[in-house]
Amino acid sequence: MGTQPYASWPERLWYWCFRIFCALVLLFLILPILVIIPLSFSSGSFLTYPLPGFSLQWYVTIFSPGPWLDSLKNSLIVAPLATLLAMVLGTLAAVGLNRAEFPGKSIVLALIISPMVVPLVIVAIGMYFFFARAGLLNSYAGLVLAHAVLGVPFVVITVNATLQGFDHNQVRAGASLGASPLRVFFTVVLPQILPGVISGGLFAFATSFDEVVVALFIASPSERTLPMQMFSGIRENISPAIAAMATLLILLSVVLLLVLEWLRRRGEPR
Repeated sequence: MGTQPYASWPERLWYWCFRIFCALVLLFLILPILVIIPLSFSSGSFLTYPLPGFSLQWYVTIFSPGPWLDSLKNSLIVAPLATLLAMVLGTLAAVGLNRAEFPGKSIVLALIISPMVVPLVIVAIGMYFFFARAGLLNSYAGLVLAHAVLGVPFVVITVNATLQGFDHNQVRAGASLGASPLRVFFTVVLPQILPGVISGGLFAFATSFDEVVVALFIASPSERTLPMQMFSGIRENISPAIAAMATLLILLSVVLLLVLEWLRRRGEPR
């Protein structure tokens, strides 16, 4: 959408200055990400510019048996399980909060979404002491539960937003026809809130796959996830293997964003 033919010169100046400013901001945000991609094809042993040469050796390294592949496998175990658990708990919580009216409802909602607001270090310390008493430290179960807690707020928010336009008369109609609450939920409610559930699940998956602070407190070296391996690599030896894995994570993020955009368009009223 361009300027109107009758626009004055100050309006035209503002039009172009605003767009140039937005382009510079986008460039400032995207350029550091794009710099990572050529570094992943470096033939050198360290992250340096200019590149000494191009090679695929670091992609071979991260997919060869070793710490990188082990950490990737751990992330692919933990993230889907944490996402599934977050989707179930978050959906049930959102539906329950949307239907019921009770004193302190806003407080309950604030507590559910508090992991998004409270600094992760504080959340990690609290989980560490709680999981230590429960015997869940240094285990896959503890890491999955911890990441599920971090993912639940995203599911609650997206599902709650989907439920804002939901007609509860459909639930009453299903109940009046003799359907059980469970059948009403799966045949009437769930199909209509499914885009919100999936969107929240994608956010939960991205959070779990990228989370490092809580994992450092909860997991042992045998449950080391991909972000933990990258963090360890930055501390010990900054090799282009980190850039190679970061490039793959960038591609994964782009795919998730495209899926979210598709879900957003699908959920729009026609």
